[in-house]
Amino acid sequence: MKRRTVLVMALTTALWLGFALPGDDAVAQQKSLKEQLVGTWTFVSSNAKLPDGSPLWGNNPRSLLIFTNNGYYTWHVFRSDRPKFALNNRMQGTPDENKATMQGSLAYFGTYSVNEEDKTVMFRVEGSTYPNSEGEELKRIVTSLTTDELKYVNPSTTLGARVEAVFRRAK
Repeated sequence: MKRRTVLVMALTTALWLGFALPGDDAVAQQKSLKEQLVGTWTFVSSNAKLPDGSPLWGNNPRSLLIFTNNGYYTWHVFRSDRPKFALNNRMQGTPDENKATMQGSLAYFGTYSVNEEDKTVMFRVEGSTYPNSEGEELKRIVTSLTTDELKYVNPSTTLGARVEAVFRRAK
C-alpha cells in the first residue's frame, strides 16, 4: 500500500509541475528585455533593399549579433557573394575589391543599454567599419522577442531607410 501511495503522490506532483511551470516563452516573458537579449544571435533576414530591389545583404548573409550581460555588444554582417581579393592580400585590394568589401559588409561594437518601458536598445558605437558611425548612438526598437527569435526595427539606417531585421538565437 505504501508503494502505491508514493507512486500516486509522485505522479500527482509530476503532473502538477507540468501544468504549473511555464514553457520557454513564458519564462522568457518573466525576464527583463536585457536578460532575454544576452547571448549570440545569427542574422536571418531584413527588408533592406538595394536600389535595384535585391536584398542589401544578398541571399545568404553571414552575421553575428552578440549581447553580453555586462553591457557590451558586437554586430557583424557580410554578404556571402563578396569577391575574393586576386592578390590574396587585404592591403593590396583593387578599388573594385575594396568597394565590394565595404558595400558588402558592416561591423560595429561598443556598449548598449535597454529601455524596458519602450522596448528599445541603444547601441553606443565605439568602433565600426563605417567610421562615420563611431561615437553615434543607434536606436533599435524590439518588435518581437521569443526564446529563439529577435525582431527589431532600425528606424533610420545610414541609407536613410527604416529596416526590420530578424535574428535567430545561435545554438
